[in-house]
Amino acid sequence: MKESSAIEEEVAALARAAKAASRRMANVPTSVKDAVLRRVADALLGDARATILEANARDMAGGEEQGLSSAMLDRLRLDGARLDGIAKGLADVIALPDPVGVEREKKTLPNGVEISRMRVPLGLVGIIYESRPNVTIDAAALTLKSGNAVILRGGKEAFQSNRAFASVFDHALEAEGLPPAAVTLLPTTDRRATLALIQQTGVVDVVIPRGGEGLMHFVSENARVPVLQHFKGVCHVYVDASADLTMATRIVLNSKVQRPGVCNALETLLVDARVADAFLPAVAKELIAAGVTLRGDAAVCARVPQAEPATDADWDTEYLDLVLSIAVVDGLEPALAHVAQHGSGHTECIVTADTEQAERWLHEVDASLVLVNASTRFNDGGELGLGAEIGISTTKLHAYGPMGLEELCSSKWVGRGTGQIRG
Repeated sequence: MKESSAIEEEVAALARAAKAASRRMANVPTSVKDAVLRRVADALLGDARATILEANARDMAGGEEQGLSSAMLDRLRLDGARLDGIAKGLADVIALPDPVGVEREKKTLPNGVEISRMRVPLGLVGIIYESRPNVTIDAAALTLKSGNAVILRGGKEAFQSNRAFASVFDHALEAEGLPPAAVTLLPTTDRRATLALIQQTGVVDVVIPRGGEGLMHFVSENARVPVLQHFKGVCHVYVDASADLTMATRIVLNSKVQRPGVCNALETLLVDARVADAFLPAVAKELIAAGVTLRGDAAVCARVPQAEPATDADWDTEYLDLVLSIAVVDGLEPALAHVAQHGSGHTECIVTADTEQAERWLHEVDASLVLVNASTRFNDGGELGLGAEIGISTTKLHAYGPMGLEELCSSKWVGRGTGQIRG
């Protein structure tokens, strides 16, 4: 095992090289950036496919030995269909307009100086993430297209998969005459490397952590560089008294069951007391048939015998599994209060036919995506037209919600004069 000083020196050297690469990437033409992404997509569909799947098989075997949950293994798993999806995500990013250098808010000052805001890359972005190896490609693609460099710290459970993906990017960058350091994967799973990365003041411009509460707290408490938090997704669906209950059942099932191990999956269902008798037994039957364990308050347990009593901790828990908390509430006001107390600012949905209730929900709920009559699973960069996303920010400074190309840029003022001076 390396000494802490050796790990710190290695991370610092990699960060400096990536920072130098970021200055080069800031001015790379769109056509060249797209060519890199096209090479990566082609490799995922061709030459690199077998190597990536073999690496992922080793990670899956290790995950099973470690006793990872079925939901965590699902996040880790790669197969042909998922690689196809990742390649399609790259094609979507290629098709997106390059945000770098775009000028907006143009105006001419009274003295004749022309002023505007120009989008510019953030610089060197650090991404710390767990389980999902596709993040390696998503993060690299988005940071590259937005003119940044990235330094990646993936989870130990996906280390082999991440190395295989990073190698594909290295070859693609070299083939286009760009520095491989623009996409740097830390070559260790030692947690001390994470600490060293988040303390690279003046080198790393921003860190984006993606993972569980433990990781989020560790980064927030120890970082010496700016942090954009991708915090947990305690997502709610509130079924209003006026809701179409067939629609509500579809939305609840899709939000919870389609992919339970992701941050935009439903974790708490709130049901108006006026429709609890009609709705709860029916939706519970569907959820239980799909393998979902139900935890409910007293009103829920009285109507659904299979439900376990919920604890206070359940209302704040991101299960990332086939577990769902359910509460009966006396209308919109208690539902809003519950979300305000227990929500994580991620995704919140109301199912209702009442326009006034819907508008109140949209205006009063504080979350990065607030929905009426639609699954929580839509809070996703691809679904919202951003292409692949680098994360879903649950903080409001700089970005709130899915972070695509534009959110990976800042802006600077630029002015064009003809010799004006200030009097």
